[in-house]
Amino acid sequence: MFELIITTCPSHKAGRRIARALVSAKAAACVNMLGTIASFYRWEGRMNEDREVLLIAKTSSDRRSEAQRIILENHPYKLPEVIVLPVVAGSDAYLRWLAQETQPA
Repeated sequence: MFELIITTCPSHKAGRRIARALVSAKAAACVNMLGTIASFYRWEGRMNEDREVLLIAKTSSDRRSEAQRIILENHPYKLPEVIVLPVVAGSDAYLRWLAQETQPA
């Protein structure tokens, strides 16, 4: 089974650091970093509006824990968003590649 892990970061620099760490460790086959987004949220009783970048990491269920560990260790936020979504279908060739790229060395 495969999964998408979503997290937001305060900057492109932080996003690149996390993306490179995930792919280097084979904890994700690919990470997409979407351009600047607007995030609206309540934190510590205050309404906030911030500019962030969104990361979408493609991984296998077997590598989820490692991917989450890498995100948490490299993330500058006190409480980073880490949301996991199941991949219910995809092209066979892409899913084979994803499996290959997330096999630990």
